[in-house]
Amino acid sequence: MSTTTAYEADDGCPPAVPAPSRRPVLLDAAATTRCRRRVHLEHVPPEDLGPGGVPAGDDADPGVAMRRADAAAHRAVLAGRWAELLGSRWAAVPPAPTAAARVVATRELLADDERRPDVVGNAELPAAEGRRGGAEALVRAVPGEPGSGWWPLIVVRHRVTDPGEGALTAPLGQPYPEAATFDETRRVRTVTRDVLRLAHLHRMLRAAGLAPPEAPDAPVWGGVVGMDADVVVWIDLADAGPGGRSALETYDRRHGDRLAVAESARARGPALAEPSRITECRRCPWWPTCEAALRAADDVSLVVRGDAALRLRGRGVTTVRELAALDPAVGLPGPEPDPEVPEAGEVPDLVEAVALARAWTRDVPLVRRVARPVVARGDVEVDVDMESLGEDGAYLWGALLTGADIGLEHGYRAFVTWDPLPTRDEGRSFGEFWTWLSDVRARCAERGLVMRAYCYNEQAENRWLRGSVERFAGMPGVPPAAEVEEFIASEAWIDLFPAVSESFLCPHGKGLKRVAPSAGFAWHDPEAGGENSMRWYRDAVGLDGGEPDPAQRERLLVYNADDVRATWTLRTWMTSERVLEVPHLADL
Repeated sequence: MSTTTAYEADDGCPPAVPAPSRRPVLLDAAATTRCRRRVHLEHVPPEDLGPGGVPAGDDADPGVAMRRADAAAHRAVLAGRWAELLGSRWAAVPPAPTAAARVVATRELLADDERRPDVVGNAELPAAEGRRGGAEALVRAVPGEPGSGWWPLIVVRHRVTDPGEGALTAPLGQPYPEAATFDETRRVRTVTRDVLRLAHLHRMLRAAGLAPPEAPDAPVWGGVVGMDADVVVWIDLADAGPGGRSALETYDRRHGDRLAVAESARARGPALAEPSRITECRRCPWWPTCEAALRAADDVSLVVRGDAALRLRGRGVTTVRELAALDPAVGLPGPEPDPEVPEAGEVPDLVEAVALARAWTRDVPLVRRVARPVVARGDVEVDVDMESLGEDGAYLWGALLTGADIGLEHGYRAFVTWDPLPTRDEGRSFGEFWTWLSDVRARCAERGLVMRAYCYNEQAENRWLRGSVERFAGMPGVPPAAEVEEFIASEAWIDLFPAVSESFLCPHGKGLKRVAPSAGFAWHDPEAGGENSMRWYRDAVGLDGGEPDPAQRERLLVYNADDVRATWTLRTWMTSERVLEVPHLADL
């Protein structure tokens, strides 16, 4: 976060405005994937930040703190496995109170001619060239050969491969690039933050004289172990990707840019990054600071985000009120852009952008884009919502059955496991859910009734439908993968999120909890939300060592039941006459 400030004055007295610290700016790898304005704010002298000061860090977010704790536990388990698999070839840097002490201990292990470990865990690298950081492991470029240099290896708690082919993988017991082979069952799932972190660590190794010797056209390896923790995936950081730029080249550009932003902020120079609303803002601890500035400026990115906001500013439209005052038939002010000069992003649809701005200024939560929203309805309808814990699994499938009588009780039912994830019992609860859903479909088919099942933003549900089939194949009720794929592709499975996107402009976002209140729905729990539900789950099953809490289990069931009732409420409202009370964009 922000740095301390040193006081300097020729007369020995503190100046009225403290001078910025002369300590060098050091960025970790995360800065390369972080918003440029956040990097600026993290390096502004604290006394210049105003009344809000420095916000609580990411750890203040229970969801972030929980994920970091899970990641630390995952890395500790893997370090134990390496100690068993590698024996004397493995050595771990012992815990130390400061980064400087860990750097000294790391160098001692890397230079240990007696033990000569080939893999050194918990490594901290010397800060240099505006960089700081460490790796879960460093792997000797040529096992057993001192002076061959080291490659970085990181351990993450998300999936790093998908089914397919082409990944280069090495067994955990031989975690070296030279042991990697072409994998016919996996392809690399490119995660930008992982690749850029590996590039960051390689540059640190190079600056410290610890990287392998450079050679033209030679690969520059970075390794990553994902959630499955069964292989090391090796990535050539010097390989030019589809865009013609390697991971190292992309990293160098981003690091250089973020370093310039941070150094100018530290020195009280010009701000090289101004606030603008983007997707990252939703979970950024600095959002209250930026939101206050954007609202004070009535910034156009409050309603038109990202590159579209940049294009509007480039045409002289900088505020929401300026956008709201435009006549879409006349078009944007300023000269037309040169078609030969590429620009960042596309100019937004002006009719919709103006309507969004007018809705924002009038505090209208929704605007109809169409004369009448359309949602496919069924004789029998099932609303589905799934609850998961990060990458560990889906512990609850909730369903709301409504419509024609098919001999099954209408209403909400939960298919749940309260065995702490990960657990095989998850396969049991999923199998029971699928068996019930298949029974509903079969009964509808026998009676000639149309059955529809609904969710909101199908990405999560589809992921765990497919993942459950893959992980629990052969368990009672778990179907073949082809059966799940048929369901996902069928007209029976409907995602309401695209219907909302096609039907409405949403000045304040398209999330279910943003949109459903316009349909008249309210959640029972004022703290209802995905991040909070993960905290409730940990208490519900005693995941952190305490006794399981029945009250939190009931809270999760009420939350899940509310989510499926929210989609039912939203859908029935969208297909009713009441939806016509929402203003049409032409009305604005």
